[in-house]
Amino acid sequence: MTIAAKSQVFGEVAEPYATMPAPATLSLERSLPAPIDLVWAYLTESGKRAKWFAGGPMEPREGGAVTLTFRNGDLSGGETNPNGTRPPGGVDHVMQGVIIAYAPPLLLAFNWSSDGTGSEAAFELTSRGPETRLVVTHRRLDSHKQLLGVAAGWHTHIGILIDLLSERPPRRFWPEHARLLKVYEARFAS
Repeated sequence: MTIAAKSQVFGEVAEPYATMPAPATLSLERSLPAPIDLVWAYLTESGKRAKWFAGGPMEPREGGAVTLTFRNGDLSGGETNPNGTRPPGGVDHVMQGVIIAYAPPLLLAFNWSSDGTGSEAAFELTSRGPETRLVVTHRRLDSHKQLLGVAAGWHTHIGILIDLLSERPPRRFWPEHARLLKVYEARFAS
């Protein structure tokens, strides 16, 4: 089942929705306002990645370990989660995985579990001069609930990355994620 992407507008930036090109698979494409080497740094360097997604160490090779520590409330100023609380130390979730593809600066992919049984996220980059085309594909999503959360999550995280690369204040993670979760529930109704 393929669901066509339609654009939504944040300020003056049109952001298409994620699509479902195959069962248990999401794809999200964006044009990022930065050269490919800078985008690669925001994917692979913990300090930069922590500003829009999740920090943590990453061994830069296929088979290398990756740890992602999510502090979503810190992405836009220390806000509380949808329950109105802040988790201990501000950590929402920690993911331990394995890099399954590493080809700088064009491809990064990792498994969301250290034993290789989890879902897989891939980031494909294409240079377009001063901009970069990013395609995020997340495969092997094991439930409809996970698919919805991943769609809203990637949409929100990539939106924050675009804000940072555009040198504007990042959108607030939790309100944006909650809004997009409702949008994706309607778009991907089972």
